[in-house]
Amino acid sequence: MVVSDRWAAVVALAEGSRRALYEYVRGAGHPVGRDEAGQATGISRGLAAFHLDKLVDAGLLQAGRRKSGGPGRSTKVYEPSAAGLTITIPERRYELIAEILADAVAAEPADAREAAVRLARERGRQIGARLPEEGGDLVAAIDALGFEPRRERDGALVLRNCPFRVLAVRQTELVCGLNHALLTGLLDGLGAGRLGIVAELAPGPGRCCVTLR
Repeated sequence: MVVSDRWAAVVALAEGSRRALYEYVRGAGHPVGRDEAGQATGISRGLAAFHLDKLVDAGLLQAGRRKSGGPGRSTKVYEPSAAGLTITIPERRYELIAEILADAVAAEPADAREAAVRLARERGRQIGARLPEEGGDLVAAIDALGFEPRRERDGALVLRNCPFRVLAVRQTELVCGLNHALLTGLLDGLGAGRLGIVAELAPGPGRCCVTLR
């Protein structure tokens, strides 16, 4: 889920009946129809259908069809979606660094650190290369990754948040190196190097260790 979808999911779950339906479907262990969902949560079939479809729109459930009754007849059923829901403020992206580290260990267990730096740069390059096709820009891409960029008077982009904060506190050198590699790769993929934009390691209190100049 992207950030906007996560907030939509939070709003969807804020309503009591909707949250009860979601919890029932998640715990049912089988596709749930509207009649069953309504009966289980004490609301009408029509209201259950409304809330279940809202949960589908929010990405929390997925809908399908199940045969019932005579030939060709089917009913709409609901199951939990594969997408998880995590909300952190400020933004944290631990799944991203976990993927990089896991792939590095699998690829080169004898030198996982070097492999992780290489993979972080490649991941950033892939993100940067897609930006022109998706109509995005550098600042929007960095913000989407959770870095909270802010442009200073001298034109530098200071990153006010580290998406890997807890890991950075425990393994500062490693995580700062991966941050630098990821953002350097993003600049490479975008072609920002031609514009003279570089990622510099410039640690400071209360912000990411990388600054873009």
